[in-house]
Amino acid sequence: MLKVLYICTHNRCRSILSEALTNYVTGDVIEAKSAGSKPVDQVHPLTLFYLEQQGISTGGLHSKSWHTAQSFQPDIVITLCDTASGELCPMWMQQAVCLHWALSDPSVATGENEQRQAFAECMTIIQQRVQVLKRIALLGKDKKTLTDAFATLPDALLLPSDWRNPALT
Repeated sequence: MLKVLYICTHNRCRSILSEALTNYVTGDVIEAKSAGSKPVDQVHPLTLFYLEQQGISTGGLHSKSWHTAQSFQPDIVITLCDTASGELCPMWMQQAVCLHWALSDPSVATGENEQRQAFAECMTIIQQRVQVLKRIALLGKDKKTLTDAFATLPDALLLPSDWRNPALT
């Protein structure tokens, strides 16, 4: 099983969404966890609300430090915010394939309609990228296989809806 660690500075929104959606979408193909460099006390309430609205379990989701994830030994580390991508990560993370998915923070949207739209867009992007991750996971989990597969992807998985990698189909 491929192990993916999602990193966001506060581990309260995007990384939590990614962890929950990955585990929901990929079943026993990928195990996902999330963490932050400067975690806060709680997950953003709208993060939990929108996951639950989609029928995705929020049990066990909480904001935690990336130091708690060292024993997880991820195969892939994905940063989700520009702040986290620029931070000096612990040495143990460098054993993994590292990617950056620049995702806008839906929790900063103001107004009920804007928040709903921001969360929907963020969750859709994550789900699309997780589908690609799932196909890559089926190729194998060694670092060279993963690195080669990711090297063929445009803009670090910022994929147009009609893009298909022949190696993954």
